[in-house]
Order: sequence, then C-alpha cells, then structure tokens
Amino acid sequence: MTKNVALITGAARGIGLATTKLMLGRGWQVAMLDRDSDELASAAEGLEGARPFICDVSFAGQVEETFAAVLETFGRLDAVVNNAGVAEFGPIEETNFAAWRRVMETNLDGVFLVSQASIPALKQTRSALVNIASISGLRASTLRVAYGTSKAAVIQLTKQQAAELGEYGIRANCVCPGPVRTKLAMAVHSQEIIDAYHDAIPLNRYGSETEIAEVIAFLCSDQASYVTGQVIASDGGFESTGVGLPALRT
Repeated sequence: MTKNVALITGAARGIGLATTKLMLGRGWQVAMLDRDSDELASAAEGLEGARPFICDVSFAGQVEETFAAVLETFGRLDAVVNNAGVAEFGPIEETNFAAWRRVMETNLDGVFLVSQASIPALKQTRSALVNIASISGLRASTLRVAYGTSKAAVIQLTKQQAAELGEYGIRANCVCPGPVRTKLAMAVHSQEIIDAYHDAIPLNRYGSETEIAEVIAFLCSDQASYVTGQVIASDGGFESTGVGLPALRT
C-alpha cells in the first residue's frame, strides 16, 4: 500500500516538528524541510518514515533543487504544509527595509515559492496545500508591522490558490495560530505578557504545538475533502473577542 507523503517546511522545531510527528503516527511519510541543518538532523533522528532536506525557502533555486530531491525520494506529494517563518518585532518607525525584507522573504516569498513548486505534484494526487499564517494576520497588534503584514498576505495568497487551483482538485487552506506555548515564546514572554494573554483569550491559556498540528493534519486529510479557501484561527477564541477589556469578563 502506497503511503501518503507530506512536505513540511520549518520542520526542525515547534509546530512543524509537532505536525511531522503527528502525521508520521497516522501513517504518512514526511519530507522535513528546514534551513537549520544541525537542528534538522537532530529533529529527524529516529523518526521512521521522515527524511530531512536542508532548504531555505526564501531562495528559489534551493526550493527547486529540494523539490526535485523530494520527488526522487518519495515519488509523490499528497500535502504541502508551508510552516517556515521568521519574526522580527519592533515599532514601525524603527523597522528598516532590511528587516522588512527578511520577514517577507521567508514568510511570504517562501510560501509562494514552495506552493508554486508543489503544484505539478499536487495536481497528480489532487490533494492539499496548508499555509500557516498567524492571528497577527487577522488582527493588528503593536510591534508587528512586518510580521503581521506578511501573515495577512499569506491569508490572501491562500484564497487566491483556492480560487485558481480548485479545478485541479487541489485544496488550499490557512491556519492562524494564536499564542502557542513553544520554547521560544516561553523564553521571551514575561510573566506579565503571559498573564495578559491569558486574560485576553477566552480559553484562558496558550495553545500547544500539538493542538495546532491537529488542525493542520485534518486539513491535509481526506476528512477535509470539501474544505478549501478557509482561514481557521486556532487561537482559543482570541481573534473572536477583539479588543474587549479583560476586567469586564463575567
């Protein structure tokens, strides 16, 4: 029996690694892409059914070479998860063009390049694109002019893909994680920030990497065969509550 194959970018850590492990557990094979070669090798060690591929998704040449290697290795693609992303936070007036481009190159250009490269293979299997944006692409916030704008653009790119690729049986959907309890987030979020997020989120907690991975895996699966063009906030209700005052919660 031929196993389905997923390609996941930013797979060396966080949501990408959690999604890799979840899909392996459900019988998929996974092409793990990341530009951090050491972290990727460590993450892939011992994961049966996964193969690591070093790739910086912001470079068109690397994406093309990697896709050729992935298809040579696995022979097919049944899902592509555009998860790779970077973040640089700071006030608008202190965000120079170099910082803006660093964020856009990975968060937007990378999603475009990987998606474009995947279309021929996804046409063959009539399967799924899943782009990872952010709650910051749905609601504005301070210090996120480049990051939030890049993620809002990913949301629109997803809708474009759904509109144009549906006739080939390719589904395109977008997941917007809210605050997630990753090692990186916990390292930079002060207790004051953690408390503020808890107050603003109806479920009163951060999400986990695995909770986000569950949504991604669903959208990759046949269970989501009639779902396309959708933007799903996996955020504990954060986006739906807007900017209400925590003190007025009942």
